[in-house]
Parts: sequence; structure tokens; C-alpha cells
Amino acid sequence: MPASAATHLLTAARIHTGDAARPVAEAMAWDEEGNLLALGSAEELRRRFPDAREHAQPGAVVIPGLIDAHAHVMGLGFALLRADLVDAASKEEVIARLKAFEATLPPGAWLLGRGWDQNDWPGKAFPTAADLDAAFPERPVWLERVDGHAGWANSAALRAVTRDLSGDWQPEGGRILRDAQGRATGVFIDTAAALVDAVVPAPDDALRAEALERSLEAAAKHGLTGVHDMGVSLADLGLMRRFADEGRLPLRIRAYADGAAAALDALCAMGPYEHPDGRLAMRGVKFYVDGALGSRGAALLEDYSDEPGHRGLLVTEPAAYAAAVAKARACGLQPASHAIGDRGNRIVLDTYEKVLGDAAGGDHRWRVEHAQVVHRDDLARFAALKVVASMQPTHATSDMPWAEARVGKERLHGAYAWQRLRALGVPLALGSDYPVESVDPRLGLHSAVTRQDRDGQPPGGWLPDQRLTPEQALHGFTAGAAFAASDEDLVGRLAPGLAADFVVLDADPFVVAPAELPELKVLSTWVDGRPTYLAD
Repeated sequence: MPASAATHLLTAARIHTGDAARPVAEAMAWDEEGNLLALGSAEELRRRFPDAREHAQPGAVVIPGLIDAHAHVMGLGFALLRADLVDAASKEEVIARLKAFEATLPPGAWLLGRGWDQNDWPGKAFPTAADLDAAFPERPVWLERVDGHAGWANSAALRAVTRDLSGDWQPEGGRILRDAQGRATGVFIDTAAALVDAVVPAPDDALRAEALERSLEAAAKHGLTGVHDMGVSLADLGLMRRFADEGRLPLRIRAYADGAAAALDALCAMGPYEHPDGRLAMRGVKFYVDGALGSRGAALLEDYSDEPGHRGLLVTEPAAYAAAVAKARACGLQPASHAIGDRGNRIVLDTYEKVLGDAAGGDHRWRVEHAQVVHRDDLARFAALKVVASMQPTHATSDMPWAEARVGKERLHGAYAWQRLRALGVPLALGSDYPVESVDPRLGLHSAVTRQDRDGQPPGGWLPDQRLTPEQALHGFTAGAAFAASDEDLVGRLAPGLAADFVVLDADPFVVAPAELPELKVLSTWVDGRPTYLAD
């Protein structure tokens, strides 16, 4: 392409390209459509493109655009509009935060919040409706647990539920916690939460749009140029399509349909969805197999070490799950299956092996989301079946204070086993699961490299042999994530012919001390060669 005013040239102290052909450069050029033209020295590219508009970033370091391989876009947006209970150290602190948030609500409105975690409280016991009733005797309160796999209601919210909650019955794939008299205590795990969700007033179109806008702004601010959005309804895809039509998507969303529901049927009828501008696509389906470890919903092969007789929950019955995976394959779609416990992971592997048949060793890129606790006998099956392990580093550092209590020391061999899977040749795609964890990928890089909390605990890291190098961690949030969505010919690296998606940082993530990774400053975020976020 001849040099022209429509060409852009960025120079920086260092550009980490992620491209083996040229791992490091100091300049890169792209055209007006956001296609990378060349990378090399500043002198060389200035000579080739003398009329280019130059974006000088002296002292800064550029990396490929960060991609979160597992997140919940609308979930973050709604979390930003509700009471924030993340890191509350006690039930008393939860109630204090709720009281402050209630002051912003009109009379009669439900008080909604997200982020509580009983593992952070003295005693670590699940809360009850009675814990909320004194402060909120009339206003319904419904609070989503940090992992999104449990909810906590007060008595006013319980009274709104249309079904009798007493007795000993349980919904399929869920668990209602009850007292000795058979009365619901206020905590609903996995599918049981739908009983309360059904009576919460639905958000209107304006609130849904505000939630999406806030979520997208937060992602771009933290350096994300792409996200794999897990469990997207047909209605939410429609909202995202409207934003894409209006040029309001500051990052690439690879949406995965919400299981065997309307979005899957639409994809089967019309084929995988691609927006013309390249910012939005839906080519896969997210399935839930089990629950989460923190709420003891993850399905285990043996009892929970801290709850004898309990082995977790299967959110989807195995035969129904297998039928849904087969349907996705028949429709040319990529399955992505949530599996946290070792039984959940084995069910996914068994199902993939059966449905894929002779194609199991091919380049299908079927995904296991989380893969948090895997039986040692099943680790090699990830490689044999050519599946992608989509994992979230901050889950390890959030769960490490209590994970051994849940599963015991022996099962930790296959827990958050990033290096064991890598050594077998399993592709890793890294993400956060936001809003379960922070949207900030710098925290994911820190957790991946250190396996420590922000205070540097435990010394040397938790299960330190599974730590990733900075290069491996960044690969998981760039090229690894791109591969998982079959986007490697578009993003994930900085090379001629790919999109100019990149992040400008104030320091080099390969040079700073690992403890300083969360302190890296995002100076700007670029998608298709245009800034989607500029720091003040």
C-alpha cells in the first residue's frame, strides 16, 4: 500500500507483538480500516510511510489487545447498578452497605446486590433470611453470591415466591437450604435461585442499555479489546447488535448462546451470527454442567471433604446435556461447557468423546470452561480430545484459602493445574469470569504469575509449581483466547494482516516485578486502530 495520510504509525519504547516472526518492534503501521501493514524499527517505518499520522508513545510499552476468554458482559453491567458486596468481611458489613444503597431506591423497589461470600466471614457459615430481616422487614432483598451460583433472600423476598418452599423437595440441579423444620433459610443454590429470580421485577430496555454501556466502558478502561461472553440470551444479543449497528461496541464480543434455549434455536435456523463490522459474533453455545466450588455446588466424584455425604450438583442432567451438545454440533456450533468439579469435568470429557466420535482428534476447539478440579486420570484426556481449557487465574487466588478444605489435598493435584495441562499440550485460554472476579486483566496476569494475593501471600505462591511465566500468562489473554474463538487470523498478535488491536502500558509486563503487575497503568486501548479508551 502506498504511503498516505490515511496511514497511521505508532512508535513506542517497545512493542511485544506475540508474533514469533518478529517478537519485538518499536513501531507499527496500519491503514484507515485498522489493518496492520508493517512492524519494525521507527526509522524503517517512517521511511516507508512518510506521510503517516504518527502516534508517539515515548517510554511506553505496547502489547496485543487483551481478550477475556470467559466473562459475563450484562452481568457486570447489572452488578455496577446494584449494591456492591464484594470483599465484605462480615454480615454486618453487608447490611451496612445495603443500608447505604437503599437510600438511593424508591419506596417498594427490590434491593438487589451482588458479591457476598460467606468464606470471607467469621465462621464461614451460609447466612439466613433472619440476618437481613431486622434491617429490611418490608423491602424485598435478593443478593447474588460472588460466584453467581447462589442467592440470599430476606423474608419479604421469600413471601413473594409463588411456590411453597417448605418440605424436603429440591429442584433439579439446585438446592434450597432449609432448617430442621423444613423451612427455607433464605439461601438458594444454582437452579433453585430461579424461584426468586422469577419474581424480581425485570429491568426495562433503558436499564438494560445502561447496564451494557457501563460494562463496555469498564472493559475498555482496563485494557480489554475482546471478550468471550458466556451465556447470552437472544434478547441480549439483540441489544448488542443494536450497539454494533450504532458503532457503540468498543471491543469485540464473541457471544456464546445461553444453553438449549431460544438463541441456540435461532442459530440452528440461521447459522452462526456475524456482524458486518467484526465486533460481534455468536458461533458457540455455553452449557452448564455443575455448580461452583464456593457454594459446594461443583459436582465431585467423592464427598466434599468439609461436608460428608454431599457431592455437589449437576445443573443439567447428563442425558439432556449430551443431547444439547449433539444439537450444537449438528448446527455447526462450538460447545463451551462449564465444569468445575472433577465429576463435572469427567461428564464433559465423556460427552465430548462420544459426540465427536472419530472427529475427537481434529481441530474442533470444543471448550471446557473453568476446569478447576480435574481428576488426575482425566488430565491427559484434555489433550487426547483436543479440547481448549478456558481457565481463570483469579479463581485460584480467590479460592486458595478454602479450596483444600473443600476437596482435600489429594484432589488438589488436578486443581487449577495450568502447567500440568500446558505440559500435555492443552491450549489455555485465560479470562476472569467477571463479575465473579474483577474485570481488570492485570489482576489475572498477577494471579497467573504469582498465585498469590495482592499482599504477597502465601510466600512463594499457592501450589507454586503451577505458576505461569509472564509470557505464558500474556499468551493466554491474547493469542490463546483468540485461538479458543477461532479468531487467530484476526487478533491475538500484532502482525501484518491482523487487526490493530493493542494496549499501551506505562511499563513492560515482562520486566516489572510480578507483584507490580496490578500497578501497570493502561494509557490507552485501541481496537481496529482507533482508541476506545484514553487515560487522563
